[in-house]
Amino acid sequence: MFKIRIDSWAHEGVIPARYAFGKPGEDAPFAPSDNISPHIAWSGAPAGTQSYTLICHDIDVPSSGEDVNQEGKTVPADLPRVPFYHWVLVDIPSGISELVEGVGSNGITPGGKPCGQSAVGLNGQNSYTGWFAGDPDMGGVYGAYDGPCPPWNDSIPHRYYFTIYALGVATLGLSGEFSGDDALEAMKGHVLAESSHMGKYSMNPQVSA
Repeated sequence: MFKIRIDSWAHEGVIPARYAFGKPGEDAPFAPSDNISPHIAWSGAPAGTQSYTLICHDIDVPSSGEDVNQEGKTVPADLPRVPFYHWVLVDIPSGISELVEGVGSNGITPGGKPCGQSAVGLNGQNSYTGWFAGDPDMGGVYGAYDGPCPPWNDSIPHRYYFTIYALGVATLGLSGEFSGDDALEAMKGHVLAESSHMGKYSMNPQVSA
């Protein structure tokens, strides 16, 4: 059976803050966190596997930013939610079966990290590219991994899915600053197996993850 493994938290458990972009501050609702990519391993790839793709995404991002991180307001639980990509890594060679801790990020990089080829595959952009667009201090293209940072006034914990896909092609043919949506579209018809590990995270002290 094809299976992903992340030992740093149990499936459906709470993601430790060291793997997050943000955490609750001592005197403020937000403080920067360690933003370290977790150790990820997988096994049991099916015959014919030629490469892997890893996608990490949050499925609980508010579809409207009107109330996000606003004093005296709470993001309502019934607000429609949209996906937010935290890591898009494609063309992982078939001989690789793990990603060591920190290979995708080892701290916050204002302005982002480059997309492109790495020792473990081809990094696309994550959704912080759009989130920080126009920010004079943080704006830029964010490649590789950047961890959880849900609104500190959200009424629900966010769920983060780390999914590994075994593919029957050696490359998806992507290049440049491709997105998670681009990767998912390119994988259609090539997925032999997939496995996910989910973690929860909240920055709202009144919400238990």
